[in-house]
Amino acid sequence: MLKIDAISKTFNPGTVNEKKALSGLSLTVNDGDFISIIGANGAGKSTLFNAIAGTFLTDEGSIVLDGEDITLTPAHIRARNIGRLFQDPLKGTAPDMSIEENLALAAGSGGWLSRISRKEKKMLREKVAMLSMGLEDRMDSPVGLLSGGQRQALTLMMATINPPRLLLLDEHTAALDPETSDKVMALTEKIAGENHLTCLVITHNMHSALSQGNRTLMMDNGNIIFDIEGEKRHDLTVDDLLKMFRSRSGRDLDNDRMLLSE
Repeated sequence: MLKIDAISKTFNPGTVNEKKALSGLSLTVNDGDFISIIGANGAGKSTLFNAIAGTFLTDEGSIVLDGEDITLTPAHIRARNIGRLFQDPLKGTAPDMSIEENLALAAGSGGWLSRISRKEKKMLREKVAMLSMGLEDRMDSPVGLLSGGQRQALTLMMATINPPRLLLLDEHTAALDPETSDKVMALTEKIAGENHLTCLVITHNMHSALSQGNRTLMMDNGNIIFDIEGEKRHDLTVDDLLKMFRSRSGRDLDNDRMLLSE
């Protein structure tokens, strides 16, 4: 379980560039939750992920993961239990190393062929075959030669090969074409379900936010303006989301990227 209690973060305080990015935000994430987070640019979505991952320390509040207070824990320590994927497929892998070496590094095998046993090689090949992209026949290929979708799928496999307590997905399909995006998202839900992973995923696609996972949050001005799940969520439409945004924020949503998403 992830429990966030009244966290706040202000960047450049006391200057003309002061920006309150998180404002007393509280959130409880239950084990196995798959939560879609939507909101316009500047709503605080990525800032929330950075706070959870330890990219910076919050000004106020606390973050507790599985009963352990990680509020002041450095990012590299949190990374042992928190996996993260970014929008850019180039992040998260070593392009000059092979598929096998990247996976071995993620699995804790050292990352070099000379240190990977025959049994480990077989296990890694079987893992890659689960992606259904033919990469199991290219284990010696440098990752830099892969397409964006192949690389993002591999990054997903690397982030979950040792299942983390929490997986943060920061628009990890946004840079892919629609067909590849759907495939990577389906892989994400499959891997999350099989490993009972707890996931938070940021998306600008309101249709996806209502169809993937089991909860939908909307953020605005550094806080959560609604959190919905269950039957109530099942019956919602995008128009309903827009009406809820207007009701809670006092204005119409004017983010073209969200409004034009399919």
